[in-house]
Amino acid sequence: MTRATLDRIEGDIAVLVVEGRQETRPLSALPEGVREGDVLDLETLSVDREATEALRAEVREARERAKRGKKKPPPGDFDL
Repeated sequence: MTRATLDRIEGDIAVLVVEGRQETRPLSALPEGVREGDVLDLETLSVDREATEALRAEVREARERAKRGKKKPPPGDFDL
């Protein structure tokens, strides 16, 4: 099964991340109510709720680790 993460919605275009690459699709081709961060099964074009929740939990945990500030920034100049 090929999965994609909905990275962002730009008007009526959905920007998906599939195996590290960005792809675009018409938003109308995706399930109604799809949201940024949802994980999609590209074979069925349905939201994989279990994978979506696992990804959201992983992101929440990474944010909490960043807030705790236990990790030092890399050396040198680095701007986001």
